[in-house]
Amino acid sequence: MAEKKEWLILGKGDKREEYLCKIFMMMKQRDNMAISKKKTCFNNTELRMITELVSAKMENRRLISTQLANILGITRSAVSQIVQRLEKEGVIKRLPDEVDKKIAYVELTDTVIEQYRDDVEKCIAFVGELVDELGEEKFEKMYALFMEFMSIAKRKISE
Repeated sequence: MAEKKEWLILGKGDKREEYLCKIFMMMKQRDNMAISKKKTCFNNTELRMITELVSAKMENRRLISTQLANILGITRSAVSQIVQRLEKEGVIKRLPDEVDKKIAYVELTDTVIEQYRDDVEKCIAFVGELVDELGEEKFEKMYALFMEFMSIAKRKISE
């Protein structure tokens, strides 16, 4: 019974409260999850941002900081800090819109692609090890359950 008490926030013993605590713990673990055991050039958030910029470029789209914040689920301020840091490192550049000078597109520099590929290869290898140990079937089931859970949450929010 002592184990159950650590879940409680309100102390009412409600099973739904325990579920909420577990979701918070999952979110915290996700935020702290390493996606490579080898040193990478970019942290997880930077790598996700660069991946979105690569995808946008492949689809002939351009992204602004607000869009990146929405996609990554972080604040515009956080995106701005990351963009400033990566811009100083020559990884990305901001290009003003030709019509509305208040809008600046965030794009990758040509030199970053090789670093990005190296990091992605390290991440793929590490995730492969994780899935090998967990098992493909369990991984696919975990993914499907997570996506189903998120779909239900999205639907309930919009009701």
